[in-house]
Amino acid sequence: MRGDATFRRAGAAALLALLAVFPAGGQEPPAQPRPAVLVIRLPAEAQLRIEGDLSAQTGPVRRFTSPPLKPGKRYSYTLSARWEPNHYTTMTRTRKVYVQAGQETEVDLRRPDPARPDDIVIRWIPTPQAVAEAMLKLAGVGKDDVVYDLGCGDGRIVIAAVSRFHARRGVGVDLDPERIKDSRENARRAGVADRVEFRQEDVLKLKDLSDASVVTIYLNQDINLRMRPVLQKTLKPGSRVVSHLFTMGDWEPDRSETVVLPDGRKYPIYLWTIGKK
Repeated sequence: MRGDATFRRAGAAALLALLAVFPAGGQEPPAQPRPAVLVIRLPAEAQLRIEGDLSAQTGPVRRFTSPPLKPGKRYSYTLSARWEPNHYTTMTRTRKVYVQAGQETEVDLRRPDPARPDDIVIRWIPTPQAVAEAMLKLAGVGKDDVVYDLGCGDGRIVIAAVSRFHARRGVGVDLDPERIKDSRENARRAGVADRVEFRQEDVLKLKDLSDASVVTIYLNQDINLRMRPVLQKTLKPGSRVVSHLFTMGDWEPDRSETVVLPDGRKYPIYLWTIGKK
């Protein structure tokens, strides 16, 4: 009898253990909250913010572990990487990523996403006057041309286009209000204010350049590639594009030159001509 009582107690304990795992009704208990893990790849020198908070981690691969999350739901985090690929450009790349409890998600911030373009800020570095004039000469600017300079700085290319190459009209576009102010004052001093226009705009938001017959640009490689579809789609056949230093990816230039200054500095410039649509 004593053995039977021991068996009954053992059986009761086992039943209670089973009920703890499988409650009445045969349902499993709710899963416990668990963290998610983000593996983030980005330029090694970039600053990383997660939901606006600056991460102390450094290097090309960084790991973020979330607080415990409720299973069965998706949660989002906004990541923002900021870095300077050169001494005059600041890139900010933002992504919204989704995670789930107990899962590891990898996101690569080294590659741009056309659906969410980067925020690019260019610090103005003046194009040497000799290079500016070489760009206009390479484009064959003449009296019938309308010249647009994207990222016009102090307006020197637009002003030279109308004053020295006798272009019909010039338009400069720059995001910096101080540069637009300088450009207008320089045009006034050069006596060409009535033939030029300076607009404070983001060149990356331009959708139509069909008014131009010549476009000059000196910004960076990423902006060239983002401007390329607008240039190719909206410029009229025969229009010319001249870039200082940066190319257009696999769009091969028709001509290229290297301007050598008296001090030995070298500046490559490239010409593309819009063909038939």
